[in-house]
Amino acid sequence: MTGDNSVSKTRKQKATHELKELLVIFFYLAFFFCALVTYSMLLLNEYHVKYLNYAFALINALVITKVVMIGEYVHAGRRGETKPLVLSALWKAFIFTLLVFAFHVLEEVIKRLIHGDAMAEASRNIRIDELLGRSLVVFCVFIPFFAFREFRRVMGEDEFKALVFGKAEPNNPAVPNKN
Repeated sequence: MTGDNSVSKTRKQKATHELKELLVIFFYLAFFFCALVTYSMLLLNEYHVKYLNYAFALINALVITKVVMIGEYVHAGRRGETKPLVLSALWKAFIFTLLVFAFHVLEEVIKRLIHGDAMAEASRNIRIDELLGRSLVVFCVFIPFFAFREFRRVMGEDEFKALVFGKAEPNNPAVPNKN
């Protein structure tokens, strides 16, 4: 009976951890994508707020969050973890940008197929320049994201949280106590 309880507790802990990861990634991406929507509205002198643009930014953040979590689940980008942290972060940003790009291409083809295009026409009508532009933005957003994640991986979860969020523990010399 205790074995079932510990398995249930482990599953619950894992689910809680995955939910926290999902929320952290989502809020990070949502912040940047909503900032880009705001910037583009200001750049184009559009002073009337289009809430639909923000909704698309949030949906895009959620989709890319899921792509990142799936990529991490299948260990994408792990090959670069033996290199210095900056190279490891750049490598993972590049690999995950490729995953997001591939997902967007697949999404565009499916969208066009749903709207009645033939497969050849659907793939021909994809605006690669637009997808490459989006991918460049995603790559730039991913660089600091994966740099922090690589620091966390190397330092360990508790030390990273203590350093970043200031929750110093008495035995942690990396973060001074606030007492």
